[in-house]
Amino acid sequence: MRWLFKIIIIIAGNAFGLWLVNHYVSGFVVSATLPKLILIALILAVLNAVLKPILTLIFGPIIILTLGLGIIVVNAAILLILQFLSDNLAFLHGSIIIQQQNYILTLICATLILSAVNFVIHLATKPN
Repeated sequence: MRWLFKIIIIIAGNAFGLWLVNHYVSGFVVSATLPKLILIALILAVLNAVLKPILTLIFGPIIILTLGLGIIVVNAAILLILQFLSDNLAFLHGSIIIQQQNYILTLICATLILSAVNFVIHLATKPN
């Protein structure tokens, strides 16, 4: 039962993080209703669980050379994959848009906010 609670917290936290990014980062637009936002948060949680360890392994030397700051590249790649999925899945088409002006700055700000939210989620769901 504890794992179900952890999954619900992760999905709710990702949805909250996407909401924060939508409201505070200009150029990052999440145009989704609440059920779609929860579905996008679920997809983000799956990407973080499955793809993030693989990308961290691939970008391992960069992460080590930059003393951990290279993890921003991994998180930005996951956001780009999330945008790609939302553009190519028919039921999520156009839900996430990263506008072209200041593209890199928008992506970095969104990554930092989502990383901070995911860090708090990880601390909250850490076993005692």
